[in-house]
Amino acid sequence: MLGPVILAASRSDQMRRFVSAAPGTKQVVDRFIAGETVDQVVPIVVAAADKGLEVTLDVVGEDITTREQSYAARDAYLELIDRLKDLGLGTKAEMSVKLSMFGQALEGGHELALANVRPVVEAAAAIGTTVTLDAEDHTTLDSMFAIHEELRKDFPQTGCVIQAYLFRTEDDARRLAANGSRVRIVKGAYKEPASVAYQEKAETDKAYVRILKILMEGSGYPMIGSHDPRLIAITQELARRAGRKLDEYEFQMLYGIRSDEHLRLAAEGHRMRVYTAYGTDWYGYFMRRLAEKPANLLFFGRSILTKG
Repeated sequence: MLGPVILAASRSDQMRRFVSAAPGTKQVVDRFIAGETVDQVVPIVVAAADKGLEVTLDVVGEDITTREQSYAARDAYLELIDRLKDLGLGTKAEMSVKLSMFGQALEGGHELALANVRPVVEAAAAIGTTVTLDAEDHTTLDSMFAIHEELRKDFPQTGCVIQAYLFRTEDDARRLAANGSRVRIVKGAYKEPASVAYQEKAETDKAYVRILKILMEGSGYPMIGSHDPRLIAITQELARRAGRKLDEYEFQMLYGIRSDEHLRLAAEGHRMRVYTAYGTDWYGYFMRRLAEKPANLLFFGRSILTKG
């Protein structure tokens, strides 16, 4: 199983240096990362909107170690929101944030992350869009869900993410579906122990379908994060059974992966949102993309071998 090995490497400074220096890295990183600056990512938002797509924007860089870095992360999102406002793109782009980037892992991190993310949520609401709190490893989730609940008191459109491979997630899905939350469901991309998470893909896929059924039958807004054709078809069938209209749920896929499928779903009338990451600290995000699919790793390996 290569996935767990790659995920372990995502926390290694030595591997970070090796991968960053590899001659083929930029070619592969450019496939998954939309750019390093706001100026580079804004044209991608415009192009997506012209194609009938929406986006969720992630400023990458969750591995912070100081409060000053958490403030810089907050400010990066505020800068992004200002640019979207100036261009009238607020309704076409939401934000995805990792609370670790906002200081969640630091001393007093729960309160710090809440204080940092609130102005971002407020600014997003002011331009007609919203923020989704990304799920990270299982030790962070109680804090994330508590912050989500607190933000929804004033900004009920604030979303969160749940991960199908965790045993706890079916209970989380029932609670979130009952209170009308916007919920993105993904399979999960962190190395988790067998005590808290399914280790086999088949078990995770079964859990995904069970959770998806809970969300579709609830009163919230499901956001289906998957590139799996079978799960996309199951989603459409469960939505039909639940009597959901096409604008009562959406599909989400990663920038650079299955782009033709993005357009196909949008052409069928589905809401299709492209998860678009940008920024200079791309390493952790990039390694999780490699871990999720062996073909991505093979593509990376070929790129390194063919560049000199």
